[in-house]
Amino acid sequence: MNADLIIKNAYVYLTFRQCFVKRDVAVAGDRFYQILPKIPCAGEGEKSDLIGADTQIVDAGGSYMIPGLIDIHMHIESSMTYPEEFSRIVLPQGTTTVVADAHEIANVFGLEGIRTFMDQKTDLDVFYAIPSSVPATDWEFETAGAEIGEAETAQLLKDERVLCLGEVMNFQQLTKEAEPETKIRRLVRLCRDARGRDIRLEGHCPKISGPDLNRFIAAGIDADHTQQTSESVIEKSDLGMFLELQHKSLTPEVVKTVDDHQLYENIALVTDDTMPDLLMEGQLNRIVHAAIANGMPVEKAIYCATYTPARRMHLDDRGMIAPGKLADFILLDDLQTISPRSVYKSGKCVEKKDWQASHYFPKRFYQSVLCRKAEPADFVLTAERADCRSVLTNVMKIHEFGTMTEAVQREIPVRDGVICWQEAGLCLVVIYERHGKNGNVARGLVEGAFSLAGAVATTWSHDSHNLFVLGNSPEDMLAAQQYLIAIQGGCAVAENGAVTAKAWLPVAGILSDGPVEEIARELGEVRAAMERLGYRNNNVIMSMATLALPVSPALKLTDRGLLDVKTQQPVPLVAACI
Repeated sequence: MNADLIIKNAYVYLTFRQCFVKRDVAVAGDRFYQILPKIPCAGEGEKSDLIGADTQIVDAGGSYMIPGLIDIHMHIESSMTYPEEFSRIVLPQGTTTVVADAHEIANVFGLEGIRTFMDQKTDLDVFYAIPSSVPATDWEFETAGAEIGEAETAQLLKDERVLCLGEVMNFQQLTKEAEPETKIRRLVRLCRDARGRDIRLEGHCPKISGPDLNRFIAAGIDADHTQQTSESVIEKSDLGMFLELQHKSLTPEVVKTVDDHQLYENIALVTDDTMPDLLMEGQLNRIVHAAIANGMPVEKAIYCATYTPARRMHLDDRGMIAPGKLADFILLDDLQTISPRSVYKSGKCVEKKDWQASHYFPKRFYQSVLCRKAEPADFVLTAERADCRSVLTNVMKIHEFGTMTEAVQREIPVRDGVICWQEAGLCLVVIYERHGKNGNVARGLVEGAFSLAGAVATTWSHDSHNLFVLGNSPEDMLAAQQYLIAIQGGCAVAENGAVTAKAWLPVAGILSDGPVEEIARELGEVRAAMERLGYRNNNVIMSMATLALPVSPALKLTDRGLLDVKTQQPVPLVAACI
């Protein structure tokens, strides 16, 4: 049989030996056909019978040939775009397959939202996870726009593109064995009954260890993608968990632990969340580069971004360069940066494309911000007792790395019954339920956010995506919140009573329907404005947006109030009047 494509003079990555060897590679249709030491062409001796009149021959010129990258834990919505546009950007970067957990769009529009993603045509292979936690915790603790329950899960399980139950977050509900059986335990059982060992059960268990971690795994969840330490890598690996390392876990200490104990069979590299401005710099290739930069051997990093993720998700037709496997591959001139010279999907060279206008979403997806406009009184905290001179408050303290908060208590003076939170150097956060369910408004205090006067507001607030306002200037908080209602979703920074930076997200309040280049530029301006006001974090957008995520330690705020993440118990804003 003639080959359609022959790659000559490439140093081919051999997966099971995890090394590069000079080989010629023949592709027939969308599959690798033969990998040989040499495939003779005209002028190189006897011509191979693989070469026909229509065979395309590409001289790799000694470049490196690796399998297409496979990202098995990610959220397209984190790039604030939709599947077709995401595909346009990431395929030329070398990612050829993803497993998307669309729980962000699901938190706003449920199964309908997921279907709008699954119905889109993409050159990128997009498989799906069933969102397990919509809402992330329970209706008692937060208000989402929709729910994914047993009926929706049963429908999704029928689709062959569904490979796993997405990150199970609610530790308390998962490990609760009392009757009646909790929703998440019913979903786990439903997946097992419907698909058996064919479907993976993915987890989200930050800072869970010891007996709690054992109970989490015993309930059936055997993978985790959250931020790891050297200690958690050892403990979770010893207990049989598969670890999906995202950027914030790829510290030199964690990489050394993986290398010292040769845990590569138990590791995949993933992106989880990639903001649109960072997406322009790279997707999974950027994570591979970070792993290498922090000490992971190149051959191991490639293994953990191709073969181990494919094996984890039973994607047995890809992840290596071998006969019969899908011909997804990358040619690289440099193994350190993982910046592709060219990318091939199903045996065809990927060409960079310009954005084209598309309309994939129902009209009502553009009218999803249903809360009232802010009023000045929303940003005034009053003491319950008239004789209070000060109050002891529960405060969310943010850090300069990661999305976890620390629960601290701060004493704040009270004058004329008003809690003087600005004098204490704190920021106020107000969440407005924006799905038209109940009109809840909740308040919390944050330490470590802005040092200069200003505010930021967003409808892109994990995971329920209620309208979230953070600031130390009531005037600016008012301006930012009312601006987002007017544009029906996005992120906005306000200073001196006016919006100074914005990123427009009109689809469900979390997505742009324009080119990624445009939303990347806008979000970059929001990021810069937040940093100018003094917000310090390795990812200020994600740090801010996850202050509303009640499954990420330690203290978070939802539309129903402050919540202790581990115990899932409400926490009062004012602990005591003094």
